[in-house]
Amino acid sequence: MSRIAPRFESNWFERKFKFNFPLEHFPNLCARLAGTPARLLDLIQGTAPEVLTAKPDGKWSIQEQIGHLLDMEPLWLARVEDFLQPGRTLTPADLSNSKTHAANHNTRLPQDLIREFRSARTCLLARVESLPPNGIGQTLLHPRLQQPMRLIDHLSFVADHDDHHIARIQELLSSTPS
Repeated sequence: MSRIAPRFESNWFERKFKFNFPLEHFPNLCARLAGTPARLLDLIQGTAPEVLTAKPDGKWSIQEQIGHLLDMEPLWLARVEDFLQPGRTLTPADLSNSKTHAANHNTRLPQDLIREFRSARTCLLARVESLPPNGIGQTLLHPRLQQPMRLIDHLSFVADHDDHHIARIQELLSSTPS
């Protein structure tokens, strides 16, 4: 996979979303989500451990970016379950990312983080694919965005979140001297 040059730093919390995906995109989003672990592994293959754990400007390292994706899987799964329960709002996220800050992902092997992420993502997708049709069309309010969201919108949100962190990893890799 090519390493892109940094263009600008994107702030996830400032992004705006339009949730208007046709339901026919459901299989495409599932395929995109299933591919994230392989994309991560491809990105970091052959990268020195000191590069993977470097924290430029005190921000998350590459391994912490990967660990954060793993840390988010329980929230994504909880939100899938929300679509099957009576209610109006999705499970809120910990906007301080305390789990990632406390996890000390830099002490782990990156391959282990990706293996655990792949396992968690496989569970998420198995649950999504087992949902009854009425779970796919229900709409709930996203607590931070204050926007209604369908399951397909949630999956798109998760895929965009993955891509946000993959782009950050690519930026970190491209800024590393060869």
